[in-house]
Amino acid sequence: MVGLAFALFASGCSSLGGGGVPPTYDLTAPSHFPGLRGARGQLLVQDASAIGVLDSDKIVVRPSAGEFAALTNAQWVERLPRLVQVRLIQTFENARRIRAVGRPGDHIAGDYQLVLDIRSFEIAASEGPSAEVIIGAKIVGDRSGRIVAGRVFTARVPTSATQGSAAVAALDEAWSRVAVDIVLWASRII
Repeated sequence: MVGLAFALFASGCSSLGGGGVPPTYDLTAPSHFPGLRGARGQLLVQDASAIGVLDSDKIVVRPSAGEFAALTNAQWVERLPRLVQVRLIQTFENARRIRAVGRPGDHIAGDYQLVLDIRSFEIAASEGPSAEVIIGAKIVGDRSGRIVAGRVFTARVPTSATQGSAAVAALDEAWSRVAVDIVLWASRII
């Protein structure tokens, strides 16, 4: 397994409403990359876009085609698009293939922007079950505004569970595969 998501809060912690805070999970920023080479270019990673069901801190399960639900008693540590942006920036930093990487507003004069679209980030309960991550990525010239390259990245990881830490660990592994693929692809272009 590439990485392991972890619970940050125990379910017995108190919250503002007096009830327990559900276990909160994070994503891994992969750190092992084949064939490192010198760093080039500067990259700004935009906040990822996502449809409403994915634009939250809820961990999504798809019980059947066209039906979405959230894992009961579990959540991401941050809104998913923001979490993907932050962990992808860390993955680029871990790879050391880009001279500088950051978010818009980090006072980095980027040569390129990476625009992300989260298309799927879920446990597909009726298909195996499995964790599925699909992210569309575009590299845009910062000065020209033209799309230099675009690609859709997909990973599917079988899981033994549709709830709890086993399901989230499968999502984290699928995410890690996609994150590594995005970094390797972008570093060949930039």
